[in-house]
Amino acid sequence: MSEEITIIHNPRCSKSRQTLELLKEWKHEPVVRLYLEDKLTSNEIKEILVKLNISAVELLRKNEQEVKDYIGEFGKLEDDDAIKLMVKYPRVIERPIVIVGDKAKIGRPPESVLELL
Repeated sequence: MSEEITIIHNPRCSKSRQTLELLKEWKHEPVVRLYLEDKLTSNEIKEILVKLNISAVELLRKNEQEVKDYIGEFGKLEDDDAIKLMVKYPRVIERPIVIVGDKAKIGRPPESVLELL
């Protein structure tokens, strides 16, 4: 495969570890982006959303406290607010995300990323 594969990865997340392992089983050595340490910018998040073909709100982990607090205070969450939350609190981003060229998939379940290969 000529296109670079990137995984937006959290090594503490079992689905993220399983997805990375699956890619390696399929003989791919992805670029690993540890997004909790190397935070995504709002522009990077917007690019990923286009590749995933979902809204920013759909990429949020709704059970994280920061998301619950925001909704509790403001009642509703718009895409711009969701992106700001993801930049400020990267752990609220659904993971893992595998990116190949102009396409991306969330590895839930991990096997779903295989359609990108």
